[in-house]
Amino acid sequence: MTDPFVVIGGDAAGLSAASKFAREVPSRDVIVFEKGEWVSYAHCGTPYYVKGTVERLTDLLSLSPEEAADRGIDLRRNHEVVGVDTGAETVTVTHDGKTVDQPYGDLLVATGAHATTEPIPGTELDGAFTMHGLDSAAAVRAALSRPDEDAVDKSIEYVDTALVEQYTDWEPPERVAIVGGGYVGVEMAEAFRAHDVETHLFQRSSHLLPPFGKAVGERVADHLREEGVTLHLNTAVDALVGDDGRVASVAHDGSTTDVGLALVGIGIRPNTALITDTPVELGNSGAIAVNEYGATTVDGVYAAGDCAEANHAVTGSPDWVPLGLTANRAGRAIGQTVAGEPSLVGDIAGTAVVKAFDLECGRVGLLDHERASAAGFDPVSKTVTTGSRSGYYPGGDDTDVTLVADRKSGRLLGGAIVGEDRAAIRIDTLATAIEADMTVDELERLDLAYAPPFSPVWDPVLVAAKVLTGQL
Repeated sequence: MTDPFVVIGGDAAGLSAASKFAREVPSRDVIVFEKGEWVSYAHCGTPYYVKGTVERLTDLLSLSPEEAADRGIDLRRNHEVVGVDTGAETVTVTHDGKTVDQPYGDLLVATGAHATTEPIPGTELDGAFTMHGLDSAAAVRAALSRPDEDAVDKSIEYVDTALVEQYTDWEPPERVAIVGGGYVGVEMAEAFRAHDVETHLFQRSSHLLPPFGKAVGERVADHLREEGVTLHLNTAVDALVGDDGRVASVAHDGSTTDVGLALVGIGIRPNTALITDTPVELGNSGAIAVNEYGATTVDGVYAAGDCAEANHAVTGSPDWVPLGLTANRAGRAIGQTVAGEPSLVGDIAGTAVVKAFDLECGRVGLLDHERASAAGFDPVSKTVTTGSRSGYYPGGDDTDVTLVADRKSGRLLGGAIVGEDRAAIRIDTLATAIEADMTVDELERLDLAYAPPFSPVWDPVLVAAKVLTGQL
């Protein structure tokens, strides 16, 4: 066929779109080009593979190449798309040293994002990692294991055997450094400590997990210290320093800390280089601009996942919040749209949760007052601490809830939660309230479930809403 639905990228957004399209229009070809070996894997599970909670690397696969074929998807791994011609409606693909032009009828760009290491020198050294991809996870786990443990199954078809074997012969490091106190940094601190490795975490700002707000960051910092993690807050890493091509220390604030391994988790950037020379436009975030159906500024070309923007539920403006559900949901909607039934990709609210040892952290919406003010709101916030269950029932824990609202309208703008007892799942209540444009007063009157093993009469979310309503 000359009008196939062509997808660039074989992970969450790409294969969700391809699967939905193949199901709806089995008579039309759908081709997915993936430049690597791995497809449809759970990136968010990699710290737990390194820790050992997830035993096998293949447990992180959501859809195997064989299952993709069974769905009618023409999945072509190790095929890198190196050019897009939106005028001719073709993509240029390289494979095994050969280059071909593939026509498309509709095109989805689902190229994801890449870990950034700038401006830190030394990240090319052996023993310096970013936790972005299953091969990286396999290599880190190999480096943390004794040579005789054979911790990584190198017989797995897709694994980068050469990379893993490079670190299999290493003696486990006694001390490691984590650069960056965001999602990856906090989760990897738990993974490293599970291997009984001395762990130093460097964060250039004053608190961890900046998108979650100060209250969450401070409580997480205290808990990480209790778990044996050495924190270096307000500390910028100047460089990773090597010895014979291998990481040996971290340079910071005029001093150095000797380490045997370094994990850099300072952020990601959307992969948009492929459309640089096309009329496809980027948004202010640097990701690909799309409309409510995931369509770009060029007819027949869509974008989804970590390379694309989406509409923010609070500001009503385009934003870039690369998360798993956003990618899967948008990909599925685009597959439905290309199949002939226009489907909205949905707004985003930045809803996210993270585990920090025993602590559960959640966030949603706008927490930063400066950003809320820039969006035209007059933000006011309040943090309360209350029990997660009835006081007489065992197993409860203090739960900190932060709510942000607009002073004039009372509209809920954002929220964050932290605690050890089912705190993370409570963020979904706030996410629903934000999607519904609820006021804090309306949030306070929600009829949430109560029973002593699960919640006090006044759920922590309701307590926070009640206090903030009074302040408003």
